[in-house]
Amino acid sequence: MSLAGTLAGALLLATAACGADAGTGAAHEGTPRVVAAFYPLQWLTEQIGGPDVEVTSLTTPGVEPHDLELGAHQMAQLEDAALTVYIKGVQPAVDEAVSPDTAFDAATAVTTLPVGGHDEHAHDEGEEGHDHEVSYDPHLWLDPSRFATVATRLGERLAAADPAHAQAYKERAAATAASLTALDQEFAQGLTTCSTRAMVTAHGAFGYLADRYKLKQVGITLDPESEPSPARLAEVAELAKRDQVTTIFTEKLVSPKVAEVLAGEVGARTAVLDPLESAPSGDYVSAMRDNLKTLQTALGCTHG
Repeated sequence: MSLAGTLAGALLLATAACGADAGTGAAHEGTPRVVAAFYPLQWLTEQIGGPDVEVTSLTTPGVEPHDLELGAHQMAQLEDAALTVYIKGVQPAVDEAVSPDTAFDAATAVTTLPVGGHDEHAHDEGEEGHDHEVSYDPHLWLDPSRFATVATRLGERLAAADPAHAQAYKERAAATAASLTALDQEFAQGLTTCSTRAMVTAHGAFGYLADRYKLKQVGITLDPESEPSPARLAEVAELAKRDQVTTIFTEKLVSPKVAEVLAGEVGARTAVLDPLESAPSGDYVSAMRDNLKTLQTALGCTHG
C-alpha cells in the first residue's frame, strides 16, 4: 500500500477511534500519527508537521537511543503510525520493525560518512563494541547543513502523503531548513579561527560536525557501549598531548569516568558536548548553540 493510502487509512482510524481509545494516545480527530525514533528526529518532525500531525517518540528522554528495546506499546505505535521517521543504523530494533511503505530513513536524504570516517583513528582491533548494522556513521543530525536537507525531504514526504496540508508542510520545512542553515553559518563563523582543531570526545558521534567545520575528531571509543582498550587510551593520550588538547569532552548519557581519567593523564579539563541523542533542557537549536560555545572555549577559537 502507498504511503498516501496508509495515511488516509490512518486518518479514518483516528477519526473513528477518537475518544474511544484516548488512554492509548490516540490522535485528535483527523490528525495522523507520526512516530519519530529519537529526539532530533522528533524535534524536526514537530517543526515541519506542526498542528497537522501528532508526533510521538519511541525513545524516552534520558534513555540512550542505541539501547532501545521495543515493548508492546512501542510496537503498537509503529503499527498505527502513518509515518515513522528514523535513521537506519542507530536502533537495530527499529530498523527491523519499521515497514518500508510507512517509513522515512533520514540517512537516504544526505551524503553519509563512513563509520569513524572523520576520526584520526576510529578504534583498535582489541576494542569491543556492538556490530554496526550499516557502513555509514548515522549521527548526521550533528551537521545542521545536512539536517536542513533532511528537513526539506521530510516536508516533501509529508506533503505527498497528506495533500490537504501540503502547502503548510512545505512552508514549515522551508522555514526549518532556513533556521538550520543560519545555525550552520553560526558554526562556520564561530569555528573559523581556533588554536587547535582536535576534539577528543567520549565516543565517535561528532564525525559530521568535524567534517563540516574542518575539525579533527578523536573518539575515545567508537560507540557508547564500547570499553576502550589500554592501547587505545594510550594512543588518545598521545594524540591529545601532541595537539595540545585542553578539554576532553564527556556526554550526558555516557559515564564520564574514562574521560576524567584521560583528562588527568594529559592535564586537561572536561566539558560536556551533547550529541543530542536525548532531549536537552531547551531544544535542538539552543543545545547546538551551547555546543558551539563549548567548542569555542575548548578549542581556543576567536570570534566576534
